[in-house]
This record gives sequence, C-alpha cells and structure tokens, in this order.
Amino acid sequence: MDIRNIAIIAHVDHGKTTLVDELLKQSGAFRENQAVAERAMDSNDIERERGITILAKCTSVEWKGTRINIVDTPGHADFGGEVERILNMVDGVCLLVDAAEGPMPQTKFVTSKALALGLRPIVVLNKVDKPDAEPDRALNEVFDLFANLGASDEQLDFPHVYASGRSGWADNELDGPRKDLSALFDLITRHVPAPKQIAAAAEPFRMLATTLSADPFIGRILTGRIESGTARVGDQVKALSRTGERIEQFRITKILAFRGLAQTSVDAAEAGDIVTIAGMSKATVADTLCALDVDTALPAQPIDPPTISVTFGINDSPLAGKDGNKVQSRVIRERLLKEAESNVAIKIEDTPGGEAFIVSGRGELQMGVLIENMRREGFELSISRPRVIFRDENGQRMEPIEEVIVDVDDDYTGAVIDKLTGERKGDLVEMRPAGVGKTRIVAHVPSRGLIGYHGQFLTDTRGTGVLNRIFHGWAPHKGPIQGRRVGVLISMENGVSVAYALWNLEERGKLFIGAQEQVYEGMIIGEHSRDNDLEVNPLKGKKLTNVRASGTDEAVRLTPPVRMSLEEAIAYVEDDELVEVTPKIVRLRKRFLDPHERKRQSRSA
Repeated sequence: MDIRNIAIIAHVDHGKTTLVDELLKQSGAFRENQAVAERAMDSNDIERERGITILAKCTSVEWKGTRINIVDTPGHADFGGEVERILNMVDGVCLLVDAAEGPMPQTKFVTSKALALGLRPIVVLNKVDKPDAEPDRALNEVFDLFANLGASDEQLDFPHVYASGRSGWADNELDGPRKDLSALFDLITRHVPAPKQIAAAAEPFRMLATTLSADPFIGRILTGRIESGTARVGDQVKALSRTGERIEQFRITKILAFRGLAQTSVDAAEAGDIVTIAGMSKATVADTLCALDVDTALPAQPIDPPTISVTFGINDSPLAGKDGNKVQSRVIRERLLKEAESNVAIKIEDTPGGEAFIVSGRGELQMGVLIENMRREGFELSISRPRVIFRDENGQRMEPIEEVIVDVDDDYTGAVIDKLTGERKGDLVEMRPAGVGKTRIVAHVPSRGLIGYHGQFLTDTRGTGVLNRIFHGWAPHKGPIQGRRVGVLISMENGVSVAYALWNLEERGKLFIGAQEQVYEGMIIGEHSRDNDLEVNPLKGKKLTNVRASGTDEAVRLTPPVRMSLEEAIAYVEDDELVEVTPKIVRLRKRFLDPHERKRQSRSA
C-alpha cells in the first residue's frame, strides 16, 4: 500500500484537532454507529479542559488505496520539544490557518522547523465561513511568513484549499460545492511525496525513536518511522545513542501500527511506516534502533535549550499531608526523572540539600501542565517563582528574548506599549491595524519582563486583548526589570478565617481567601494596596458586649475573593515567596525561615 506521512501544524484554537476528527470520520475509520468523543485526538484530561494539544499523537486513515499517517502536533511553543522530534517522521506538513486571524506565533515557530527540514507545505485556510474571515489576506500573510522564514522556491509554490473543519468540507475554490474533505485528501496524496529514504528490503533495519511512553502490559515503548529495512517480531536489534555508542541489545516483543485511533499488533513493518516497538529497557528518545550489523546512528534534530527554571520542593507548610499522599522528596524526584525521560525539553537538577529539585523547561505553560499533572496524581509540592536561564557568550551575559504579538482595541494600545517597552525593557518592532478598531503590536521583550505580565495585560485591556509569545533568540542583558509593585497581606495566626476579620481587611486590599478557610502563620491571604507587606490577623472575631447599638446586627457581606489559577499563582509570587500546591487547593506563602534567621531579620529591621 502507498504511504503518506504528514503533520498538521496550527496555532492554538485554529481548529486542528476538529479537522482531524472529520478526516477520521470521512475516511471510514469509525463505524456508522460508533460513539466517538469530540476532539478524539485530545486524549489527555488537561488537553480537553484547556482546548490545547500538549502531546504529539499519531493516527492513520486510508483514502483510495493510500494509507495516510497523520501526526497532530502541539500548537504552543512551550511544547516545542514534541514538535522538533515529530517532524523527523513526516514528509510533508499541512499548515492550518484561521482565515480571520492569519498566521500566529505558534504557527511561525513550528513552520520554521518544518521549512528548515525541507518539508513541502500544504496550506488550509480554515473557518472561511466565519463572518469576519478574510481568506485572501490570510493567504498573503502566509506567503510573507514563508518568505521571511527563508523558504525555498519550491516551498513558496504551495497549494492551498479553503475549508471549514467543524462543518467537514474543503474545496479548491472559495465558492466550491462545500460537500466533504475529498479535495484535501486528494491534495495530500498528490502533493506529499512518498516516504524518502525507503531503501531496498535487503538493507538493514534502522529507525529513529521520536516519542517514548509506557504501557502497563508490554512496558517501555518507542514510536518512530522506519527509515530502512523491515522490523519483525522476534528480531534481535540494538539501540545506538546520538553519538553512535551502543546502549543495549534487545528482542522486539511487539510491533504496533496505527489504524484509525487504535493501534493494531502486526508481525512486521516495512520502511516508511510509523510504528511503535516494544522490548527495550534503556533506549529513549533520539536513539537509533537498528540491526546488529549497523554501526552509525541516524542524525537526530537538536532540541532548543530550556529558557526558564522552577524549583520543586516538598510541601513543608503546617497543612502538609492533609490532601495528598505523595509528599516525600524521594517520590517527587522519581516522578520528575520519569518526566524528563519522556520529555526531552525538560531537565532536572538536584539542589545541594537534596529536598528540592531545579526543573528547567521552555515556558510557564509547560511547567504549569507538569505541576497540574502531578497534583492530580496526589503530589504535594512547593513551587518557586520561575527564573530565567542566562548564558555567557564571549564574556557577555545573554538573556532569552521573546517575540510578543498583541491584538488589542485601539483605546488600549498606549497602555500596552508603555508596559512592554517602558517598564519591561522591550523593543517595538511593528504596529499596524488588524481589523476594525483593532491594532496588532509586535515587540521583542526579555522573558524576565513577561513573567507575571499576562494578568496585568488583561487588566489594562479590560479583558479584550489577546497576547501570544514565542522564543525569539538571545540578546545582551538589558538590566534590572521591576517586579510586582504591590505587597501582600500575610496571616500572623494559625486557625480558621473569620468573616468579620476579613470584612475589616477588605480596605487593605484584595483578598485571596474567603471565610471559614484554614490559614497558618506566613500564608499569603491577599494583595496589599501599598508596596509593602503587611502582617494581619484573619482570625480576629467581633467583640461582644451587652450594649445594643444601631447597626450591631447587620450581616457581614464579603467581596468574593480572587481565586488564582496555577499559572497565575506561579507568575505572581516573588523570590521570597512560594506556591503551595496540593490535589485540592493552591495557596501562596512566604518562605519559612529557621528561628535564628527570623531573629536576625527582626533585629536588623
């Protein structure tokens, strides 16, 4: 059977996973009466809740005698480690662009990787049936994007179709019949080349491992595309590292091929097909699985370095151990090492004490997803403020710079530009109209300046602005950047909060807790309206007397507290503060000092 391997690239929420749903349905991958969840490729709970693709996943459809292996790639740059690996498995890419928004930052990130590998793109202008769609403008912007990314003449001569993933149609012309996706299927089989590097069957087996996972029944499994030869169940093969060093020799115990959403066990797989192999105990991502007589490893795509680091520690607050059952540093370390094994974009280091671990990754969202997964598994953690990773070049300190693209109402452009270029040391690159009453702002801002900015951005734009960011490059250190401008309200007592005390504290600032919530000394219960920290007593009750007065019996009415999401809390804390994460709640607190340190600080104050 003919094979085509293709990856789908799109920005967050441009309809990629919905389009894959329709491709599966119209190719006959499902029975007529089969119950299938919406966005079937979003297999992870967090993916379904947030509407984003985190893990690269494969599926397979058949169309007129051709098997099309489709790879659903993550849309967010924080999960770029998945993208860089997965593009090694495909021979073409399908770029999905919202006809109203045009190409966005994550589109740019993944497309640059695909073009650098020489992959030929197909452009799908999605959501052309929306009232604000401008497909011609979006198509011109895609061409400009390809040209700016250094695409070859062959890549610039790309075919395109107009589509609506939700409605399940794609046409070569904007005013086409709008029946089904056959135009897109035919374009893929015609434009995407058959797998390259397919050698004669006599050549030895070689496969580059691109994703790692574990199965409770068959153990460690690696997925990749077979570059040459044939893999058979029972064959003795070996694994080579990127440098060509022998890692292990093992017997292939199982070969799984993608058929629709399921994986089917097969006896053999040939060059060009994307399969999953079991039987290894040490081999991991970027290793080459090959026949015993092969001595050279396949070239593996280098991974962009991490740009931020976060310290994961044990939860040492007075309320530790009440919600979760995994609280020991040993258990936390094992879980983080397991994550680093399958996610090559994450690096783990031990701190000198051994009770905390420095986790380096690509961005706040990636860290937030890892922490969210761990808390759902029953872990309790204390998390530090994200720190940017610097590096030295020729004796000069360099810091990561991000490209920020903002779509905002014209009324708020001044406030956004002032914050990005003034307070946060960014450089304005471009500013142009982006529809009626809207402006698009492009700026290069240090990653340090963007930590904690998103909440302030939503306040400045009254919740109407859209901000996207992507790693741009490295630049000389731009000097100090002011952090949070306000202090916090800190509990001075242990116990349960009282409504009357909180009512009196409302004039001091915004509260993060409500009445009848457990608090402890050092816990942050609110944001102070001034720039200093203030210790307060949220347990102070109303003094009772036998004198009746006007207003004595009025009910206490509290303003609803501010409830931060996990990512918001991580970005909010300062260097002397921590986020306490448990399966049920997210709290903020000051770092606990030993008694001698507290005495020394109180004397100096």
